[in-house]
Amino acid sequence: MKIISADRISRIVADLCVRANLYLRPDVLARLRRARKAETSKRAKRLLDAIIDNALIARAERLAICQDTGLPVVFVELGQNVRVSGDLKKALNQGVDAGYKKACLRQSVIRDPLVRGRSTHSPALIHVDIVPGNSLKITVLPKGFGCENKSQLKMFHPTAGIEELKDFIINTVKSVGPDACPPYVVGIGIGGTADYASLLAKKALLRKIKGKTADRLERELLAAINKLNIGPMGLGGRTTALAVNIEKSHTHIAGLPVALNFSCHALRSATEAI
Repeated sequence: MKIISADRISRIVADLCVRANLYLRPDVLARLRRARKAETSKRAKRLLDAIIDNALIARAERLAICQDTGLPVVFVELGQNVRVSGDLKKALNQGVDAGYKKACLRQSVIRDPLVRGRSTHSPALIHVDIVPGNSLKITVLPKGFGCENKSQLKMFHPTAGIEELKDFIINTVKSVGPDACPPYVVGIGIGGTADYASLLAKKALLRKIKGKTADRLERELLAAINKLNIGPMGLGGRTTALAVNIEKSHTHIAGLPVALNFSCHALRSATEAI
């Protein structure tokens, strides 16, 4: 049995919050640079240059990539042979508080969605999966709400064909347009229940963006979305989406949930395993 202290977890989460908000993921930066080379529109090239420069300046000056430092979402993969000495939930939230304060990141969390009131750094939204082994993996995803507000869910009939799903996804992107700060990454969850499909769509954003996906549906959707001419920041061009990531799950015989979760061009996350 591996024992990990709550204090150590807090320190790790604090560091992840800083890294995620200040340093754009290397795979996202690489895809932005690749998109810039492929663009034919001069305006789209200039906008991608500005997006890339922003990320580089944020890293060099240790500043937030975006003023919306998000609602912290923490994903935990807890090995079944690991024991946390202390309160895991408290440790995660203390880490979020410490990291956000250290980097002088904006307070964006309100504790009551109806009363609203004063904003704070935490609590985070926490998702814990029990997995085999004796390791603990933590990922912090600061989720800005310009893109989060564009999330969509549709409960299809189980007889729906793949073309119906594709039409829904592409039409959703059309309706989102510039509002989610393109070029975005489109996370898609298919299966499970309504809530689980939405969680899968968010988890899809954590996948590293590879050179070319092996999934045919992801390739077809990415090509179709990039033909919409929404482009960087909604001002036209070949790069509306950097990637389409799909995560699937088993579901009920009577259902076919499909959820979309968007990330803006500043797709920020950081991971560490103990």
